[in-house]
Amino acid sequence: MTSGGALVGGGLLAGCTGSGDGATSTTSTTADGTTTTADASYTVSMAPMGDVTFAAVPETIFTRLTHLAGMAFALGRGNDVNALHAPDYYDALWNQFTPRLPGVELDWTGRYSSWTTSKEKLYELDSDVHLADPASVVALDDWNVEDVAEISENVGPWFGNTFSDSHSEPPAAYADAYEYYTLWEQFERVAQVFADEEKYDALAAIHDDVLERIASGLPAEAERPSVVMGGFSDPAAPYVYNVDTPGFLSAHVRPFEPVDAFGDDVTSGSRIDSETLLEADPDVILVFGGMHPSYDMAEIRASLEDDPVASEVTAVQDGRVYAQGARYQGPILNLFQLEMTAKQLYPDAFGEWPAYTEGAYPEIPENERFFDRERVADVINGER
Repeated sequence: MTSGGALVGGGLLAGCTGSGDGATSTTSTTADGTTTTADASYTVSMAPMGDVTFAAVPETIFTRLTHLAGMAFALGRGNDVNALHAPDYYDALWNQFTPRLPGVELDWTGRYSSWTTSKEKLYELDSDVHLADPASVVALDDWNVEDVAEISENVGPWFGNTFSDSHSEPPAAYADAYEYYTLWEQFERVAQVFADEEKYDALAAIHDDVLERIASGLPAEAERPSVVMGGFSDPAAPYVYNVDTPGFLSAHVRPFEPVDAFGDDVTSGSRIDSETLLEADPDVILVFGGMHPSYDMAEIRASLEDDPVASEVTAVQDGRVYAQGARYQGPILNLFQLEMTAKQLYPDAFGEWPAYTEGAYPEIPENERFFDRERVADVINGER
């Protein structure tokens, strides 16, 4: 991978010369024996990296957060990921959805767990590309912009964007270069990294169809429920998130334009108690990670029902406490989560969500599905 140029302080480079053996040119010979050489490198641009030039399509892929690992998965490159945050956890979660995609397989078990990492480990992994936001890495202890530049120059470039998750502030060294992207805008650029724009185009067309279906079926504003989404592994003290904030963490909820139950009273990522939940009194509670095999949705619902305060919450009384997947969703989970959220929020308009307690993503009647499973599977597997 070749240099794209300086971006921010400390000599941080947008691209680099990587350690891989990929060719940087193609050679051809004409009928008269003349040999010509053409540069086969290509450049992809995204903040905060700027222009990143690749000599060849990356083969080995380092990631930290699963929105980027999920993009590799969507491009049929999921098993080329050598690192991600909590790999066994997210392998189990993603594989709650793969059973609905014929012929699609994914195995992230045993990969390096990369939430915190070191330069030494990145040298050891020797990845062709680091699908990770260098700004988020600099935010870790023991990292600075010079360390990021060193890995970019000696191992492989960085390519990722994390602070678009909720439009939060990046470290000061990156503030001037930072831009925010939607999940699918970022996916488009990642597809360019892997020279697989056709898969992006096919999946983006499916996504557009899903959004059009949602927009055409939304009930009047007065009929929209108030919603809380959060992590309820401890139902008495959940972490909660606003549903109307910008960023890809709410990319599966915001298109439905629900009422944020907290308004300005609670900040995303806050831990609350039962009294605060009752004061907000949501019509619907969405439980992040609720589809993971380690979650017991029946127990979470029972805990809320048995709590003398939480039991008074409208969502609990009406049985509208629903399992969801991941906040750091990739494109494929986004498609599924748009479908499931539609049914959880607006069953009259989009069909009932099954009474899910555990196991894989439930079978949905074919005429109520938001997208063709076979079509998505074929795109991932390159059989379009």
